[in-house]
Amino acid sequence: MAAEIKPVPVNKQGNVRKPVLLSKLEGFNDDVNMAVIIPREDGVITVSDDKTLRVWLKRDTGQYWPSICHTMPAAASSLAYNGETRRLFIGLDNGTITEFLMADDFNKTTHVRDYLAHQSRINGVKFSVNCEWVLSCGRDKYFQWHCSETGRRLGGYLANAWCLCLEFDEQSKYAFVGDYSGQISVLKISNSNFELIVTLKGHSGSIRSLAWDAEKSLLFSGSFDQSVIVWDIGGRQGTAFELQGHHDKVAALAYASGCKQLISGGDDTVIGIWTMDVKRIETPTWTETDCCQKCNAPFFWNVKKMWEERTIGIRQHHCRKCGKAICAKCSSKRSTYPPMGFEYEVRVCDLCYDSITDEERAPLATFHDSKHSIVYMHLEEHRKRLLTVGKDKVVKIWDVSSVLH
Repeated sequence: MAAEIKPVPVNKQGNVRKPVLLSKLEGFNDDVNMAVIIPREDGVITVSDDKTLRVWLKRDTGQYWPSICHTMPAAASSLAYNGETRRLFIGLDNGTITEFLMADDFNKTTHVRDYLAHQSRINGVKFSVNCEWVLSCGRDKYFQWHCSETGRRLGGYLANAWCLCLEFDEQSKYAFVGDYSGQISVLKISNSNFELIVTLKGHSGSIRSLAWDAEKSLLFSGSFDQSVIVWDIGGRQGTAFELQGHHDKVAALAYASGCKQLISGGDDTVIGIWTMDVKRIETPTWTETDCCQKCNAPFFWNVKKMWEERTIGIRQHHCRKCGKAICAKCSSKRSTYPPMGFEYEVRVCDLCYDSITDEERAPLATFHDSKHSIVYMHLEEHRKRLLTVGKDKVVKIWDVSSVLH
């Protein structure tokens, strides 16, 4: 018997698929800085400026209630949790990292040791089981790493600005440190020293989040300049792809390695789902000239040509597709161009507009309203659960199985 094909239901906003809100965690007295879903458990760990470390477990009613509410000596600004060893590391506003061991039933934490890692607020913490390292970065401009067996400091790197986020690849031992100036320091580290491989420069705003694709060696960076840049670290070609879909600061990233999709969030309350398993085109370098490269009209600083032609100079623009310097008359049209990351309409010259096909205009990302400004997110890929931390002091848990495929 032939199967009956039914139409896919469409919601009121016109999206066929969208994240489904499962739960909200509320009741914080101050800003929530970070939270993670406990692997293979219906639980969440949160840290907040109200100096609390909380462990939330899902009850029979379907709601989450704290099983642990531990008061720290300072505002808790960051965390790292390893589900295999149940080791928990909390970064504090005073520069200390406190290590706990979580009980089997998640109703108790045992203090292990303190790492006197920084002089001010810790913005990122990572724990490497294989290397036995605790890596951290903070507002004191330092990236540090400590031995998690002895608590001994192994090394440190001083950046040019506040260090705001951190990623680490255990296989290559590459550490990526994003800072307030918009730069990313790529370091190869060992037990006793480090080598600065390269400094990645592409953002015009501070870098607030990093994500890592270990298989393809791609680094994703989200910035306050409203963009996400994809850096090809493995190819060592310096290739950088831009993803332009947000209309405000990008503060959070999460990567689903199984389905090759990037999730982004920020101040515009939007959750972006980007398909990365497609061929993308590198962003062109913008050309700087004295005249429009299409009609040869002089730009306003080209005094000589303006005097010769008895004309008034015009403003310089750039085509986002070819990068050529053009005037407003030669770039009167707007278009999306998803292969280059432009999911909303941007300025393109008239020739490039005519060359873009309907297939190339097909979107490679979807965008969904989270109804709160996102400062951090965590993906539990096995169950396709996404956690978002908002500026509204609320933590939300989403089912993203319909949008991750």
